[in-house]
Amino acid sequence: MAPPRLGRSFRLLLLTSVVTNTGDGIALAAGPLLVASQTRDPLLVSMAVLAQNLPVLLFGFAAGVLADRVDRVRLMAVVNLVRGIILALLAASVATGVVSIVVVLAALFALGTAETFADIGSASILPRLVRREDLGIANARITGSVLLTNQLVAPPIGAFLFAIGMALPFIADAAGFLLGAVLVTRVVYSVVVDAPAVVERRHWRHEMAEGLRWLWDHPPMRTLVITILAFNVTFGAAWSVLVLYAQERLGMTAVGFGLITTAMAIGGIVGTVSYGRLERRFSLADIMRVGLVIETCTHLVLALTTLPAVALVTFTVFGAHAFVWGTTATAIRQRAVPDALLGRVTGVYHVAVMAGMVIGTPIGGLLARQYGITAPFWFGFAGSAILVVLLWREFANIVHASEHPAEMAPAAHS
Repeated sequence: MAPPRLGRSFRLLLLTSVVTNTGDGIALAAGPLLVASQTRDPLLVSMAVLAQNLPVLLFGFAAGVLADRVDRVRLMAVVNLVRGIILALLAASVATGVVSIVVVLAALFALGTAETFADIGSASILPRLVRREDLGIANARITGSVLLTNQLVAPPIGAFLFAIGMALPFIADAAGFLLGAVLVTRVVYSVVVDAPAVVERRHWRHEMAEGLRWLWDHPPMRTLVITILAFNVTFGAAWSVLVLYAQERLGMTAVGFGLITTAMAIGGIVGTVSYGRLERRFSLADIMRVGLVIETCTHLVLALTTLPAVALVTFTVFGAHAFVWGTTATAIRQRAVPDALLGRVTGVYHVAVMAGMVIGTPIGGLLARQYGITAPFWFGFAGSAILVVLLWREFANIVHASEHPAEMAPAAHS
């Protein structure tokens, strides 16, 4: 659990994360099973994945604006309530036999939209709950709770419940979100943040433009978002063919492929446990540099090996890196961005992550089709290596920006 210095409100937010992500983890296994029970059409199955991910691109900017306009705790409560209602309706449709692939796709899209608002709102709450120097460990605890519940503990429960009764996992998920809506209302802001004396309400496009202008005029944060976008292109290319890579290159069965997710989650848990020690012992710039070297080497090892054991060890190390790097980047952003703009800037970062994946995924598929299953990993290695060289010195500037928070954008930019 959270150290005492993080405070009661943070512990409530952490408990909310545990409860809601347990429900999410149950649905992580039950959702694909429900889709498969309604259709065997590969195109419709792929549409289910698209329905969950597309909302980030469509509504990421708008979610950032809303997080800066309204009380973020209230936003989280409303979004969790909405998710609970959607899942309750989905469970009712399954229980009564009126469910169809159209209903499932619509529910997944609605849940993906709600999750977009929830994720951006949650990331924007933390700076109001814990001190700046504790943001790293606070983010580590939140992300660790996601890994433990969403990736490790809950998915087997979801599959078990689905086997007993198709509606049961979605009832459990709905209950988790409804409880999360209640819990988050008990969160009270405990850190005073600087805010503009007068908040002028304008059209959301103008407010989004203000966030984009601030980001563009702030070179370190601009570099960080470009870094995230670029590395997700290389990551998306390699991971787009992961299931085929596991089967054709490593000779893994379906169970073996499932171990890849487990290995990365275990790595993430190791990163959770060690994050505080790493943050105290090493500079954030060096943590980010070494992390991206690990990511580059991950692509290289996977391109070369044919041994499942070597691959699983590599995935475990990658899981630890992904957790540590993501936590560090989030904490740096929370420290550097003015609170009044944090929602909008966080929205841009979420869009950048998904945009990188959207760009990289077809690249990986085309490379694998043309040059073989390891080609996307060679692409990931080459691209990542070039980016590491280009960005190596920039991480000092990025971290320095988090040590000296920027002021609000001048009024002339409004």
